[in-house]
Amino acid sequence: MAEEADAFVALPGGIGTLEEFMEVWTLNQLGDIEKPAGLFDVNGYYQPFMRFIDHMIAERFLPEAHRGSIVVAPMPHSFSTALSASRR
Repeated sequence: MAEEADAFVALPGGIGTLEEFMEVWTLNQLGDIEKPAGLFDVNGYYQPFMRFIDHMIAERFLPEAHRGSIVVAPMPHSFSTALSASRR
């Protein structure tokens, strides 16, 4: 399925959604896939998660460059535009 996708988008969801997103993000970081990955941030749903990512960076468990590989936007148009701009 990943081979057929143009991008990966996570809507607000539970642990399964987060697990699937993390897998795609990890595969992007490893270079196994090269497609945009984004979090559609409806009503700020993913802001706590992004603060956790920032915490991992501050604690030096994650390179800062990896944060930039996640598209996060609250509105459909800005999200679509950001995904298109992040194409590898």
